[in-house]
Amino acid sequence: MGATAGAVVWGRAEQQDFRSRVRGTLLGVAVGDALGAPIDGLGLDEIREAYGAEGLVDLGFGYGRRGAVTHLTQLSLFTVDGLIRAQVRRDTGAWHPPTDLHRAYLRWAATQRDWGPDERRKDDGWLAREEWLYARRDATRSLLLGFGDDTMGTLESPKNPNELGPEATARSAAFGLLVGWEPQLVVQLAVECAAQTHGHPVAYLSAGAYAVIVHALALGDSLDGAVQRALALLTARPGHEPVSDALQHALGAVRQGMPTPARVEELAADGSADGLLSAAVYCALVGEDVRHGLCLAVNHDGPSAAAGALTGGLLGALHGETALPPAWLAELEGRPTLLELADDFAMEMTQGPALHGPAGASPGWLARYPRA
Repeated sequence: MGATAGAVVWGRAEQQDFRSRVRGTLLGVAVGDALGAPIDGLGLDEIREAYGAEGLVDLGFGYGRRGAVTHLTQLSLFTVDGLIRAQVRRDTGAWHPPTDLHRAYLRWAATQRDWGPDERRKDDGWLAREEWLYARRDATRSLLLGFGDDTMGTLESPKNPNELGPEATARSAAFGLLVGWEPQLVVQLAVECAAQTHGHPVAYLSAGAYAVIVHALALGDSLDGAVQRALALLTARPGHEPVSDALQHALGAVRQGMPTPARVEELAADGSADGLLSAAVYCALVGEDVRHGLCLAVNHDGPSAAAGALTGGLLGALHGETALPPAWLAELEGRPTLLELADDFAMEMTQGPALHGPAGASPGWLARYPRA
């Protein structure tokens, strides 16, 4: 990885706006995931039979409660944790963010094997000690295999080189919140980290495109402008054509009349990463508000949780946390953890040197995000 674009000069209003977008992005991913989780894998006819002619329009029951999240939100949290740890480790000179992210994802993998936190692992940090994360939420085979050993997949030697699924894309919103980085570096980090589980170019380039769309939104761009930026950056990447075509298809579908589940399903296609990215962009563009966009994203025959998570991340980055439906946030599993991690990320990105710079370090911060 190269260097960042340099320090961002933060005024108070800019810090508040950034924190709102960080919160909005992470909560948006989670609430979209939770909305889609109870109907993930159901056909549209089955959804309507269970929930009525309009389909699912409110949080349903999944995993024994309303507002439960899946492995997609779990991994999004560990992405944020890994990014904070990478920034903290930068002071040591041993700075390789993909490695820090891989270590974070291995901590997630431990939550899928262990009964609960292991207090002996002092370097795990606080997130890995959150007991609610030790719930198995139908993680896909590609994730369990990708993080099943200590070997890190790379672009030269990726894990699961034939995997086209959307899971790596759905954990990649946080890369876009690195607003002090150049866009091409955001793409590069997201792509490298996606290849740790999803080695097909369609999957890892979808993750890069999604991250840089979130990046543009977090900097105040429109969604259409953000997609255009992603398209421009994709052209330099071998194998980008399916992802670029999918994004163009999403933009074109906006002009084809009223949004329908059939149009979302057409964009989502076979549920691969490029199709789900296309569907999410479309739903975020045509939704009358966040609630409408998210309901549109989950009510179809495709993977509802991933579509909801991707759409929620876009809408949260675009509008900030206050645009998200309060009644859904009130019942969202893990909301205190999500907010705490979002605020820690915003503080690290805006005030990191004061927490662990050469002038002094906060022992409490380094206990939360150990350098080891």
